[in-house]
Amino acid sequence: QVQLVESGGGLVQPGGSLRLSCAASGSIFRINAMGWYRQAPGKERELVAAISSGSRTNYLDSVKGRFTISRDNAKNTVYLQMNSLKPEDTAVYYCNADLIGYSTQLYSNNYWGQGTQVTVSS
Repeated sequence: QVQLVESGGGLVQPGGSLRLSCAASGSIFRINAMGWYRQAPGKERELVAAISSGSRTNYLDSVKGRFTISRDNAKNTVYLQMNSLKPEDTAVYYCNADLIGYSTQLYSNNYWGQGTQVTVSS
């Protein structure tokens, strides 16, 4: 079994910073792309940032220049550094990983974390 566990959410004032972490654990052979999504109340889930196995990144236009995604392959962990936070960044943030796991054989699958709340408010 594979699990993604997020941490680092919370309440922050506008202009503040937070760093989200997501650690993958279990029977993992290789992690390909990892990403962060968010879902605000009444809105669809959207991709915030993604990073490939080769560390190529892409970002939602509204977070470019403020958010940075990175990964530590040795720790099977992806991070999202969020600076200059705005009230419109308020949402539940979800980690996602596309990976190859193993049991009796290798298999490819996509996994989600449980989500962590980020609230930007004064």
